[in-house]
Amino acid sequence: MALLMIRSVSCALTQNFSRKCWLRSCGYSKTAAIIQIQTQDPQSYIEASDDETFKILANDMLVYDNFLTKEEEKSLITEIEPVVKRMRYEYEHWDDAIHGYRETERKKWNNENQLILKRVRECSFPVGTPQIDFTHILDLKKDGYIKPHVDAVRFCGRIIAGLCLLSPCVMRLVMVDDKTRYGDILLNQRALYVMKDRARYEFSHEVLEESKSIFKGNVVPRDRRISVMCRNEPDKDNRET
Repeated sequence: MALLMIRSVSCALTQNFSRKCWLRSCGYSKTAAIIQIQTQDPQSYIEASDDETFKILANDMLVYDNFLTKEEEKSLITEIEPVVKRMRYEYEHWDDAIHGYRETERKKWNNENQLILKRVRECSFPVGTPQIDFTHILDLKKDGYIKPHVDAVRFCGRIIAGLCLLSPCVMRLVMVDDKTRYGDILLNQRALYVMKDRARYEFSHEVLEESKSIFKGNVVPRDRRISVMCRNEPDKDNRET
């Protein structure tokens, strides 16, 4: 028992050290935003087909539970709702990637929400990374889902950061060159996820429909879900293709 406790403490210290190093690489100093972000064991949100896939996703698919408070989530929804309620849910997407959705982009937010998104960007993108000014809002119905796809490199760069509002879901990442290798990612309500590098380019991603919304044998109840996503600019070479 003592040995297990020592190993658990050692593991926690290693993860915390790695997290602090990553924050420093993003240009973070000691602020309230850092204190709010909790170090999370990848075992708690990744279920992978094999150890090597787990290692890739633990490094390049980061999830932070309770990134938002309930009040912050409500603030974002209050600003988003009047915009999306004027739109109809769609069942055909231009690249056939989404079923049962409505989406829009937003550049200007009220002061409170601007500060929330500033915190997202500071946490997710290294200092000096050119970012897309517009925030992508995707409203998915309770019975909606996102099919497997890889976001086009000409539209956004190596990092995608998303806030999960209203409902949890399971996101599945499948290696493009070997479909037997995959990882299921638990995205809880009010979490922030950061998909980058190999998870961004070498894996397709999808949001599982309600009937398949299962993580480690447990049903993850799906409801209407809104994601608010920030992206960095595509590489110049990709933008021109």
